[in-house]
Parts: sequence; structure tokens; C-alpha cells
Amino acid sequence: MKLPELKIGNLVAKIPIIQGGMAVRISTSRLAAAVAENGGIGMIAGSGMPFDELRNEIRLARSLTKGIIGVNVMVAAREFKALVKTAIEEGIDLVVAGAGFSRDVFAIGKESNTPIVTMASSIKAAKLSEKLGASAVVIEGKEAGGHLGTTNHSIKDLIADIKNAVHIPVIGAGGIITGNDIAETLMVGADGVQMGTRFAMSRESNASSSLKDFYLKAKKDDVVLINSPVGLPGRALKNPFVEEINEGIIPSEVCKSCLKHCSHSFCIISALSRAQQGDVDTGLVFTGEYIYKIKEILSVKEIFNKLLKEIESINTLSVCM
Repeated sequence: MKLPELKIGNLVAKIPIIQGGMAVRISTSRLAAAVAENGGIGMIAGSGMPFDELRNEIRLARSLTKGIIGVNVMVAAREFKALVKTAIEEGIDLVVAGAGFSRDVFAIGKESNTPIVTMASSIKAAKLSEKLGASAVVIEGKEAGGHLGTTNHSIKDLIADIKNAVHIPVIGAGGIITGNDIAETLMVGADGVQMGTRFAMSRESNASSSLKDFYLKAKKDDVVLINSPVGLPGRALKNPFVEEINEGIIPSEVCKSCLKHCSHSFCIISALSRAQQGDVDTGLVFTGEYIYKIKEILSVKEIFNKLLKEIESINTLSVCM
């Protein structure tokens, strides 16, 4: 199987891989630029960033690559629209809207001819996204990390039906770690894939060394679900903080009003920020379901080379058969 290019609006990625936008400050300019430089689509996670910081991250990424750079922002964030507008003012190539659904973002994208990509886990959501003007849709299965639209349906069970229901590119996300995972997702109908956890565990990831060590120690039983204050389930690694949250213990924190609607069970931006900085005891460590399969921290270039070799070996094997 020859890897297809991924076309979103007028953008064309040579390798059909989008790097997941992982907040807070896991996916910054260095990671996004490295992915873009290797032929994929690099994403800066804008949630939790002040406007000037987001501007600077976009400018730095632009200085490091001529490839495709996007921004991912949580719809649930109070500053969602302002962050999207800031990114567009800086000439971002595309916007991915996650952790919720916004009708307003499509008009913002249309004004500047900026492709808007939405997250979905159902035919209904994908068709609505297309109707409102989405340039592509990321279909997230239960295997994904962070905020989830479904905890019941595997990505491979969702792709084919959704692909048949819409006419825009469909990108599969959730549990994609290897070249074989990419091949299988494309073969069931996806136009591309989104990979988060694999790139969180890269040298260019802005996760602290302590967090990367924590990733590497993860076992299958360490991956659990939580109820996020955003109002969606989330997948994270078990630690003392997550155990308290799941026991109903509410941490004593100052509310920063970072979300439009919040359960106030804990401050998600603060919790994610603590983890990024290396506090793996009282921070929230979002992750995909199959993190335990990743055994080493590699550079983005090494990850791409490894994935492409794995896909090539699959092709060679199928030809021999």
C-alpha cells in the first residue's frame, strides 16, 4: 500500500499524519515544526496559552519549517474564539477544534479561508461538521487519550460508516502507535491519521524529562478514565491525583474561570500544566490507551523513519504472500 497524501482544503501533506494537539504546552513549536518538516501536519496546542505566547509559538514554528502548521484549541476554553482569531491573524494553516463543538468557528475560518477541522465520534457529528463548513473531520475512537467523544466504539469500527456519510477527508485517531496501525486505519477508509501519544513521547515534545520517564513506566493497568470538568470523559495515567479525583475528592484550588462551563471538580488547565512541568503526583497526565506499547523516546525524524519502514515491511510481506 502506497501512503496517500492528505489534502485538507488547499493544504497537501506528503505524509498523511497529523500530530495531536496536546495541552498544556506538550505540543509547542519545536514538536509541531519537526512533524511538519518530516512531511506531516504539526500542531501547536493553544489551550492554556496567553495570546502573546501563542503568537510567539506560531512565529517560532514558522522559523523552523516551511511545512504545515496548525493550532488545536479546546472549544470548552473560555478564550476559544479569541485564541482561534489570534492564530489566524498569525497566518496559521489550519485550526482543529477539540473538546466540544462550536458553530461560530466555521464563520471565523471562512472569513480568512482557514480550514477548520473538527473532532467527532459519530456519523451525526461528522455530517453536521461538513454541513457547517468543516474542511475535514478527525474521528476519535475509544482508544484516544485526553477528552473522549466515545468510550465504547473503536476507531476501526467508526471509520468506514462515517467515510461513507461525508465527502470531506476523514482522519482516524486513537490507539495509533505503529506503521501497522496506520496501514490498518487507512485500509478501513481513513484519509489520514492523527497521532498524539507517540509524539508526546518524542525528544521534541515539550513534556518535562520527569513526565517522559513517567510515560515510559506506564503499564496497561495504569491507563484509566476520569470525569473531566469539561463535561467529557478523559483518558489518563493513574497517579495519586487521578485516584483522588475518581474517589470524589475535590482538590482545593483557586478557580481561574478558564472554561465556559465547568464542574469545578478540579482545575484542568492547572492540573495539565503541573504534569507538563514534571509533577506526576499531583498533575493530570492525559494519554492514549496503548501508551504501554511505546518503549523508547525517539526524535520525530526517527519516529517517522520507523513508521515508514514498518509500513514498507507490511507492503513487502503482502507482495510475498
